[in-house]
Amino acid sequence: MSVIYIVLPLALVLGGAALVAFLWAVKRGQFDDLDTPAMRVVLEDDALSED
Repeated sequence: MSVIYIVLPLALVLGGAALVAFLWAVKRGQFDDLDTPAMRVVLEDDALSED
């Protein structure tokens, strides 16, 4: 029963850290463009290098 006093706070800290990391990634725009990376697989290399 005493292990719960270690595991529960550890789980809360890890869950909070995951939430903070997710919110940080959203704020920095990591999830803004979900379509382009998937399309890069099917495009030719020449089409990507055009500037």
